[in-house]
Amino acid sequence: MNKKSVLLAMSGGVDSSVAACLLKKKGYSVIGITFKVWPKSVCGKQQGKSCCSLDAINDARQVCEKLDIPHYVIDCAKEFKEKVIVKFLNCYKRGLTPNPCIVCNEKVKFPLLLKKAREFNTRYISTGHHARCGYSPSAERFVIKEGKDKQKDQSYVLFGLSQDILSRLVLPVGDFEKEDIRIIAKQLNLKSFYREESQEICFVRDNDLAGFLKKNLKKYIKSGSIREKTGNLLGSHNGTCFYTIGQRRGLRVAYGSPIYVTDINHKTGDILVGDYSDTLRRSVNIRAPHWTIKLRPKQKTLNAMVKIRYRHDKARALINIISSRRCEIIFAKPQNAPTPGQAAVFYKNNKVIGGGWITGHST
Repeated sequence: MNKKSVLLAMSGGVDSSVAACLLKKKGYSVIGITFKVWPKSVCGKQQGKSCCSLDAINDARQVCEKLDIPHYVIDCAKEFKEKVIVKFLNCYKRGLTPNPCIVCNEKVKFPLLLKKAREFNTRYISTGHHARCGYSPSAERFVIKEGKDKQKDQSYVLFGLSQDILSRLVLPVGDFEKEDIRIIAKQLNLKSFYREESQEICFVRDNDLAGFLKKNLKKYIKSGSIREKTGNLLGSHNGTCFYTIGQRRGLRVAYGSPIYVTDINHKTGDILVGDYSDTLRRSVNIRAPHWTIKLRPKQKTLNAMVKIRYRHDKARALINIISSRRCEIIFAKPQNAPTPGQAAVFYKNNKVIGGGWITGHST
């Protein structure tokens, strides 16, 4: 095994393209790999900026040709459907608001990347994520750290990675600002420099989430009532899956002041609304916590900074460890709209120390 060989996941975008350049510059022997998550007939219909499109696959191949590195396309449509799309839809059936990117990273992309690295006999694996990874002597483990560009940091979506993966992971773009990455791509005249970034769910065409849910959950979608927390009826809705906690727009309810979705009762079909203060929560319950650090024997509490969604500032909190499967987060200040189905990720300084899935609020 080449001690500096690396298998790089390439989406065709600017970050993974520049990652290939940076790795080569550091002396790595690079192999590019692109995961095709759709059957060919569907893949061709995806938007050009989607990581699932044929254009994206061709862009990745062209970058590899330019850099004189081998490139392979791996079909993982079956795994992606079973572990990401089906889970995504099941979450909406249960009234949750899922984050499929985290699930894809934990269940599909990185495990498959590690598996293929072993097949290709490469020592390391790599992606274009804006985050950093390395061994922490204080934690005595490998940890994910925030990327240099705090506006583009993606450490949040990597909290669930195992030590087996982290011990072999190299994240070269995490040491750069996004603008620096674009400058490098332009200097090298990489086609990916001109490719528009996608902020959408990759398997939802045209960013039409409502249409995707209507098509795939038709028999599960039922109309219901929109009510104040007092029970006062304000209007109706066409399905709880089209709403999320904290939502303000699209409620179609006449009211004298701005109102927000404060709770969704999936069983009764009721959506509760109130003012902004009604969205604030002092504590939330977490299931299936994943820890990057080693907890002390019988440790029951932990102070940390917590993110309750990707685009959210970290908040100071106390974590009560109830069991290996459950914990409770108590915030120093109430937080806006923690949402069941989303991830809460725990930080110490710039290190990810753990995370888990929000199931609901306590207060």
